[in-house]
Amino acid sequence: MTDAASPPRADDEEWPGRSGPSATVELDPAGIRRVRFAYTPERDGEPDPGEVVWTWVPYEERDGRGKDRPVVVVAAGTEGRFLAVQLTSRPQDGNGDAVALGAGAWDGEGRPSWARIDRVFLVHTDGMRREAASLDADRYGRVVDALAARYGWG
Repeated sequence: MTDAASPPRADDEEWPGRSGPSATVELDPAGIRRVRFAYTPERDGEPDPGEVVWTWVPYEERDGRGKDRPVVVVAAGTEGRFLAVQLTSRPQDGNGDAVALGAGAWDGEGRPSWARIDRVFLVHTDGMRREAASLDADRYGRVVDALAARYGWG
């Protein structure tokens, strides 16, 4: 994981998670069989379940474009890969695909956030730009409970 304080410029091709073996990719949740959730945040510069980290997230149009965004790491995989869902500060009240988290240290402006459970990403340690903060155990539990209910994981 890189330790940059600010994101790369828009014209910079070296966005962590944008391409290559450490690229962040969207997964089809139906193809994921077993997920082992465990809340294990640790401020050590490495991603852990329960932490909010920044990575390049492809747009829903799947046209090669994307944006540097915060994601919540929900489960550890193998070989430095993790399952994550993206955060948004756009109001999602009434959206069954979003879990309300409220405000937290991951948003410098103190805006309320929602975890979108309709898109699941595989992120690599080398594709994450930085740790932003951790969810508390209750918020992490709400996110993974929603994922387990929707996809039959857990």
